[in-house]
Amino acid sequence: MAETKPTATLKSGTSVQVKKSSNLISLLAPVICVIAGYVIWRFVLGDPKGFNKVIEGGGFWPTYDGPKNALNKMYLGGIIVPILIGTFLTMITFVIERFLTISKAGGSGNNADFIRKVQYHLANKNVDAALAECDKQKGSVGNVMKAGLGRYKEMINNNELTTDQKVLAIQKEVEEATSLELPMLEKNLVFLSTIASVATLLGLLGTVLGMIRSFSALGEGEGGGDAANKLSVGISEALYNTALGIGTSAFAIIFYNMFTTKIDGITYGIDESGFTLTQSFASLYK
Repeated sequence: MAETKPTATLKSGTSVQVKKSSNLISLLAPVICVIAGYVIWRFVLGDPKGFNKVIEGGGFWPTYDGPKNALNKMYLGGIIVPILIGTFLTMITFVIERFLTISKAGGSGNNADFIRKVQYHLANKNVDAALAECDKQKGSVGNVMKAGLGRYKEMINNNELTTDQKVLAIQKEVEEATSLELPMLEKNLVFLSTIASVATLLGLLGTVLGMIRSFSALGEGEGGGDAANKLSVGISEALYNTALGIGTSAFAIIFYNMFTTKIDGITYGIDESGFTLTQSFASLYK
């Protein structure tokens, strides 16, 4: 009777350390930026020195007339303007945060060159040199590759598992490492995508409210050339909302697409890492 080799059980768990990250910036940044937007609108754009006439001074929303420059005209765009300024500041905040995070995740050097170096060391059965390359890379691809190489090295000296089980263990390690890296890359991108959609709508809302005020003022007036002039000025001021909304939305879309393209490149490198490790082990340690 042929002797069968007992099937060993794969050990659960992973050597990858869970990355702890704070959501504080996600919670506080929008609130702080909206407050900053109001401060800019109220005390910079709404500086009394920038107007020829103070109709009603002080308070939450002072009424002025005769703006001296374009910035002061923006103040007359209404209460939606500080919200739009806050939205723009929020967008800038998350662009900087994502740029720093994704740049760090990209690591040093080219991912394709890094994977080729690892493949070369693995072909020569020099796992330690491959691990050293991961330490030099210092990015998400290097982190996933290092986690997989740790299990790769462990499987070389494992005599209990079959080759297929060893490959499966390496693949599982890579997948668990990937599941920890990708959320860090995609975190807070939802703010940029939301701003890209909402900013334009806020701008249109501000414009509509400004138009309502302008036509109401026209209806209360006596008509004539002076009324038409006030109407054109009011419409011009209301359109600042649209300009702010469209500009903010455009920047958010541009940076969102830039970041998602960069993340796609890193994700491709991670996928290549897993394929490299499993194929290398299956061919060298049958």
